[in-house]
Amino acid sequence: MKKRLLFIKISAITSLLLFLSCNFSPVSIAAVGPLPNTHQLEWQKLEYYAFIHFNMNTFTNKEWGYGDEKPEQFNPSALDTRQWARVAKESGMKGIIITAKHHDGFALWPSAYTEHSVRNSPWREGKGDLIRELSEACKEFGLKFGVYLSPWDRNHPDYGTPQYITYFRNQLTELLTQYGEVFEVWFDGANGGDGYYGGANEERRVDKRNYYDWPTTIKLVRELQPQAVIFSDAGPDIRWVGNEKGYANETTWSPIYRDSVYAGMPDFQRFAAGQEKGTHWIPTETDVSIRPGWYYHPEQDDQVKSLEKLVDIYYNSVGLNSSLLLNLPVDTRGLVHENDQASLRALAEFLDKTFKENFFLGQHIKASTSEKGYSESSIVDQDLTTYWASQSTDRTPTVEFHLETAVEANTFMIQEYIPLGQRIKSFAVEILSSGKWKMVYQGSTIGNKRLVRFETQTVEAVRFKVNESKAQVVLSNAGLYRAPEIND
Repeated sequence: MKKRLLFIKISAITSLLLFLSCNFSPVSIAAVGPLPNTHQLEWQKLEYYAFIHFNMNTFTNKEWGYGDEKPEQFNPSALDTRQWARVAKESGMKGIIITAKHHDGFALWPSAYTEHSVRNSPWREGKGDLIRELSEACKEFGLKFGVYLSPWDRNHPDYGTPQYITYFRNQLTELLTQYGEVFEVWFDGANGGDGYYGGANEERRVDKRNYYDWPTTIKLVRELQPQAVIFSDAGPDIRWVGNEKGYANETTWSPIYRDSVYAGMPDFQRFAAGQEKGTHWIPTETDVSIRPGWYYHPEQDDQVKSLEKLVDIYYNSVGLNSSLLLNLPVDTRGLVHENDQASLRALAEFLDKTFKENFFLGQHIKASTSEKGYSESSIVDQDLTTYWASQSTDRTPTVEFHLETAVEANTFMIQEYIPLGQRIKSFAVEILSSGKWKMVYQGSTIGNKRLVRFETQTVEAVRFKVNESKAQVVLSNAGLYRAPEIND
């Protein structure tokens, strides 16, 4: 009899557990396309990495070389790619992209397809390979490694003919097969114009949309480095932000009408903000130099961007659904200049202090609605793979973050769960201070990340309000921080 009673109790408990698991299993959230692929999602996590412009132009004191330079002009006195990697790592950057070949055509590796390379320079007695040295330095310091290869070549005699495209792809193949894993392949939109072209000294214009046969080149990259993301004005994986000032658009949609844009198009800025109903997921990358020029010029040693300017750039790139590609013009010694290092250190210290403590952790969160199985706590669990969702009928939810103890703060952060698409069209942030709610910010898109700055004040609670969205709202992360004062 006792065994029978025990069996009945176990059966009842089992039935209850089955009922509860069925009743509380999470509702499946419908995606809102287009969606990022796995490699784009990994790239989005990087957020901040280095561009290094170092090549023949460094020694001719130019921004764009004509193509008539001589290999012997390339001769850094103390080149140290480990110093580059160390500086990038200490600055909080996650990778380095190097100008392997700029418009003048000089190759920083001993390419088998041209004499216009380091092989014929006095550096390392012609036995050097800067791409290999940098690739190894990135591995040592735990950084991602990327390459820039200019589609334009003002030195090559075949530029403008079909033969040049074979040459271009041969060099691309060398870069993607000899130096390990590449996280990003960067193609410039500038191409066609005056050049040396093997001594022709003439102007050569190309059909920028069709000349390069980009689909075939993209296929080659996919075959050789399938995990790499490809950058150009039009993608296919990452697109240009539309300017070189370091500022993304207030409204930045990751989706874009991809077939309407192409590398080098004259009016790209019309499409730079993306489109709410875009056909492909191609987020922006914000490229800007720490100095006025992309290449090193000694007369600009006292024009390195200040901490205040770099912070403003960070908030308006990483904080506006973009990634920050900050250029470091390596000097003629082959080193990141001391002045550049000072500004980078100041930015790293600022960011470390700002985001050291998230005041939302462990606090009470209340949402206007929640889809079954999606807890508000997922918004502050510091896990980007978990998320909260409003009810499917609620496209304008409100989420309140109440603090047990009031804090001094000035920065709010919010992230959508982008594997399910970008949804929010407009939002507002309110602060509860001295028992009164007040509006501190109204914005449009969010996407991967939105950083909101407001005047430093005592904060008792924060209210995040969605004013308009494409579908139910899905959030993966939120934070409240205090950025230190800047005394430049």
